[in-house]
Amino acid sequence: MFTYDAPQDLLSGRIILVTGAGDGIGKAAAHAYAAHGATVILLGRTLEKLEQVYDELEAEGYPQPAIVPMNLETAAEHDYIELTNQLEETFGRLDGILHNASILGVRTSLESYDPIIWQQVMQVNVNAPFLLTQTLMPLLRRSDDASVIFTSSGVGRKGRAHWGAYAVSKFATEGMAQVMADELENISSVRVNCINPGATRTAMRAYAYPAEAPETNPTPEQIMPVYLYLMGSDSSKVNGQSLDAQGDGAA
Repeated sequence: MFTYDAPQDLLSGRIILVTGAGDGIGKAAAHAYAAHGATVILLGRTLEKLEQVYDELEAEGYPQPAIVPMNLETAAEHDYIELTNQLEETFGRLDGILHNASILGVRTSLESYDPIIWQQVMQVNVNAPFLLTQTLMPLLRRSDDASVIFTSSGVGRKGRAHWGAYAVSKFATEGMAQVMADELENISSVRVNCINPGATRTAMRAYAYPAEAPETNPTPEQIMPVYLYLMGSDSSKVNGQSLDAQGDGAA
């Protein structure tokens, strides 16, 4: 497991956007970031789930979060522009993005893969993070130390049968992060990295592995050290890397 002892004020004063913040890893990250001082922008497609996370953060006395209902499968360019304008007016800058939202699609061979589902997976897992980051980049550049984190997967590093569009989308995510990191190196305060969460106790994992006992995997809360590390200033020199949430730690 990645080990890192985050200072309590690690993210104090930072503005961080988390996609897929309504449950699972995104919800855990929102709690972890807020607990360490960040103002968290909760983005997701289900308003009720976002409101629940919002209420939980408020109840804990953390900085007041913000809610952005958005369906990444159907969002268009004007939606991202409107979001950017809203964040600029409210906060003036952005210190981090955690691209957590992903969909699995179906587990079947590429030969049999439904083209409609293929497009859906690529839209949510690749196109939406690209457009969101591209549109928000001017706000990220205003930060003294901005971090963009993409979510990868073990099947995005080595192809495995029947993982279809999900695996291909994660290969694309790794490549996009590397290209973006290289382009921003030495010319901005923005760094870009990936996290591979590994086998985690989430609804997506249960769907992908229905015969697996969920309790054999760590909870989303247990893999938060790497999410905190890459979002905070202790990783300010880390760029273009892909870290394993359940791998060796930084400290």
